[in-house]
Amino acid sequence: MKPFASAAEMRAIPRSQEFRNGGVSFWFRDIGLPERRPALPGSADYDVCIVGAGYTGLWTAYYLKKAQPDLRVAVLEREFAGFGASGRNGGWLSAEFAGSRRPYGAEGDAAPGGRGTGRGRAGGAGGGGIGRIGKVGRAGAGAKAGTGGKGGKGGKGGMVALQRAMMDSVDEVIAVAAAEGIEADIVKGGMRLVATNPAQKARLITEVEELHTWGYWPEDLYLLDPHGEPRLQVDGAVAAAYSPHAARVHPAKLVVGLAAAVEALGVDIFEGTAVTEIQPRDGAVRPGAVTEGGTVRADHVIRATEGFTSTIQGWRREWLPMNSSMIVTEPLTEAMWDHIGWERHEVLGDQAHAYFYAQRTADGRIAIGGRGVPYRFGSARDDRGATPPQTIAELWRVLARLFPVASEVPVAHAWSGVLGVPRDWRPTVNLDQESGLGWAGGYVGNGVTTSNLAGRTLRDLILGRRTDLTQLPWVGHRVRGWEPEPLRWVGTHLVYGLYRGADRRESDRVSRTSRLAEIAGRIAGR
Repeated sequence: MKPFASAAEMRAIPRSQEFRNGGVSFWFRDIGLPERRPALPGSADYDVCIVGAGYTGLWTAYYLKKAQPDLRVAVLEREFAGFGASGRNGGWLSAEFAGSRRPYGAEGDAAPGGRGTGRGRAGGAGGGGIGRIGKVGRAGAGAKAGTGGKGGKGGKGGMVALQRAMMDSVDEVIAVAAAEGIEADIVKGGMRLVATNPAQKARLITEVEELHTWGYWPEDLYLLDPHGEPRLQVDGAVAAAYSPHAARVHPAKLVVGLAAAVEALGVDIFEGTAVTEIQPRDGAVRPGAVTEGGTVRADHVIRATEGFTSTIQGWRREWLPMNSSMIVTEPLTEAMWDHIGWERHEVLGDQAHAYFYAQRTADGRIAIGGRGVPYRFGSARDDRGATPPQTIAELWRVLARLFPVASEVPVAHAWSGVLGVPRDWRPTVNLDQESGLGWAGGYVGNGVTTSNLAGRTLRDLILGRRTDLTQLPWVGHRVRGWEPEPLRWVGTHLVYGLYRGADRRESDRVSRTSRLAEIAGRIAGR
């Protein structure tokens, strides 16, 4: 991406008269911002306290109350339920799992057949962006970090089981939404990945072959004729692959509906309640979540803060708050849709290193996202969700290149959000019984589905159950923290600059993966 958009480029972007930049997201603009729930009125005691009312926190609360209705569960939220990535992402409910398979598999038996795979490029698209210090976390003096993963099953078999669990989680989310009456525009049309140059095509073919050894069977992911049926006219596509394990979803409708379902089960959700510190168990004193309005003590305190983890004392370098941005058009005409196709409503992505993610919305718009300014110095965030002009210009150029027929359709909204990125780019679930602290996240943009699996896994860990979920290899996975500033700012921007340079080279003249991308991968530690 060019560092700056010229005034001429910005003028060339068609924008609707009611164009908005920021304001949480188009998804919340569509349904309206929710009425705020009351803040925590004072110190309190619960059985389980969950910090963060996004998908991870809400799914954890949901499954705990379903499994044990007498549990007293509280959810503390700094803003309102869904304010973060859960209400801003690209609406990809997919079975994609962030990061390389190899490190998980390497913890057990050796896995044959080349490098591990996962969509290890410049970001994550499973959630659509908005969709990794020795011991994991800081459980307190003498605490044993990661005890929830002591029995975790490693090896290739464990990674295959994790991938199959992700596929099942897609259907689990759909089933719960139906059972709870959550109308979230869900259409299970699958996922289509396209290649738009020879280098991308080679990567796509290799990725399909490798994923067939890591839990995707031939019917789970396969190559398509990019111009065959079902038709999705992507200009310049030279190859395509399809997986049925994905669905389009309206993120805000899902998170608002899930919060209502959780509340109906008897969970207390306190909004406008910022947690500044999470304290481990100290002798007879139970762990606690500290807020300005009081401290919540519980047998277990669960951190489900994803891209906002750096706001909590002692966790600043745990997960990098990576930015992701989106634009959405006004509705396309019927003639435009007749030209494009997209009748199955697949979620759509490509094989670029700094890649895009897109969906056809229920009301006939195109929502498309990608990385803009990837990271702000010192883990800073723009909670307003405003998107830099150069990022809007870049996303519009991608949209116009892929769908020329839609290039004159006005852009209605642009927004941004942050997602959580561990240093090794691989998500984790953990519960330390000694300290009473647990956490899940680091989804790298693949959180819509992964958060559901995390919520069910945390349920089993909290209730002391030894299940297939608690034996998956991401349970108890240990990661170190990010480098101090200015190293992490320099490194992050260097990596993304190299990835974008690689994309330019591959588009212009290189028929294989550019060496710039290989250098970026080594620097990133992926």
